[in-house]
Amino acid sequence: MDDRAEIREFLVTRRAKLRPEDTGLPDFGGIRRVPGLRREEVALLAGVSVEYYTRLERGGLAGVSDSVLDALVRALQLDEAERDHLFDLARAAGPAPKSARRRRGQVSPSLQRLLEGITGTPAFIRNGRLDVLAINALGQMLYSEAFVGSMRPVNLARFCFLDEGAHRLYPDWQKAADTAVALLHTEAGRDPSDEGLTELVGELSTRSEEFRRLWAKHDVRLHRSGYKDFRHPLVGDLHLSMDALEMPAQQGLTLTAYSAEPNTPSEERMRRLAEQVHGSGVLVSGAAGPSR
Repeated sequence: MDDRAEIREFLVTRRAKLRPEDTGLPDFGGIRRVPGLRREEVALLAGVSVEYYTRLERGGLAGVSDSVLDALVRALQLDEAERDHLFDLARAAGPAPKSARRRRGQVSPSLQRLLEGITGTPAFIRNGRLDVLAINALGQMLYSEAFVGSMRPVNLARFCFLDEGAHRLYPDWQKAADTAVALLHTEAGRDPSDEGLTELVGELSTRSEEFRRLWAKHDVRLHRSGYKDFRHPLVGDLHLSMDALEMPAQQGLTLTAYSAEPNTPSEERMRRLAEQVHGSGVLVSGAAGPSR
């Protein structure tokens, strides 16, 4: 990843989303060459000179103080995910992240046993580039469309953009695609030296026009909780709660689990899906292949 280009595109796309009236600034009219705020307007809101902000927007975040970064957060009205991403980009621009690669997360035997013990809830462990490193039996049944092919580990972004099964599994495919790209952008800010992530983004950019369009938006997201819809070939539509837990002891890994609200059609359908698992003898999947 080109750190300076990432910084430039992120800041440019953030200010493009704002209009003067969104920030309390007067709009004196005139033709704007680019959408959104001008550089001098962002500089005014952040309390820095135009020259200094221009240097920041061109990628010069190395050594920038937290107070200046927070001023940019306020000026550009960044949400929590965008704020974290900006700080990640600033850290990556400094010398420390470039001299020491981030330790890659691996699924420990105890985590594998934990997944095996979760029988009534689909659950899996992924890394930041959306490789499914371990998944329980019900999770593999839920994501059966993604496990049709032989490539391992299953990558949820590659599945979303390059596999027709994703359009069958996700009733709202666009929402799933938006989320996948935003999560990859978030990880790119955390670990721009991840060669596997760079290769994945290159592959998807080459093979999917929609991925290229979404990647150019530079959106980021914190994916901690919410809802996800599935259309499973065996039981039909499922509306499930999603909870994602980052695992500090296993750096870079996230445990994701889905559950159905009580007394809903989705709960009954999840029960039927679990019965399919027990009847078919599906086993919990481990790392399912090497993770680069």
